[in-house]
Amino acid sequence: MTYLEGFVAAVPTANKDAYRKHAEDAAPLFREFGAARMVETWGDDVPKGEVTDFYGAVQAKDDETVVFSWFEYPDKATRDAANEKMMSDERMEAMGETMPFDGKRMIFGGFDAIVDERGQGTPGYTDGYLVPVPADKKEAYRELAQNVAGKFIERGAVRVVEAWGDDVPDGKITDYRRAVKAQDGEGVIFSYVEWPDKPTRDKAWDAMMSDPDMQPQGEMPFDGKRMIWGGFRPMIDA
Repeated sequence: MTYLEGFVAAVPTANKDAYRKHAEDAAPLFREFGAARMVETWGDDVPKGEVTDFYGAVQAKDDETVVFSWFEYPDKATRDAANEKMMSDERMEAMGETMPFDGKRMIFGGFDAIVDERGQGTPGYTDGYLVPVPADKKEAYRELAQNVAGKFIERGAVRVVEAWGDDVPDGKITDYRRAVKAQDGEGVIFSYVEWPDKPTRDKAWDAMMSDPDMQPQGEMPFDGKRMIWGGFRPMIDA
């Protein structure tokens, strides 16, 4: 299955165009290094949470917007080789000196896809998620996510991916585990649902909320109060 390098960052809203150009300039390099796909999405419908949210995940300021992005690789070995090349490439070093956002508050990590369902159409809107899941409930979560993915696809989703944290480093300021307040024995899920557009997504969610099969059945294999989610508009899909 696909291996992901997932990122969440806080970008000054005024720097949106500069960020887009920075990412566009970097895209050819990432493809050269082995990435099969690079996606950058800009926060659009990102709610504030009572316990966790995307803003807190990257300590976003009032004048910043959250970016949710990822690279797709065919496997972990390709991703690891790509990261080694990036670390020693002078072009990447130069780009790192001119980033239009605070890289110290960006969170990143490697994730192994456990669900990857595809529908029809072209991505035009993304729902992004971060979820803390007890390691001993990984399979129960995968089964639940697989079932929900099918319902998303039935309602128009282009693709649904759920990926388990495999190489998720601790950060000095922020990181994925702090983002979801992960406890001992918990892993972190990086997930996205791609839709053809926002109206399709909104209509699908209305239908999902009224679907009796989507109502909680017994104990959930994760703490929903610490799940982070939001809607994002596409910037780059290379």
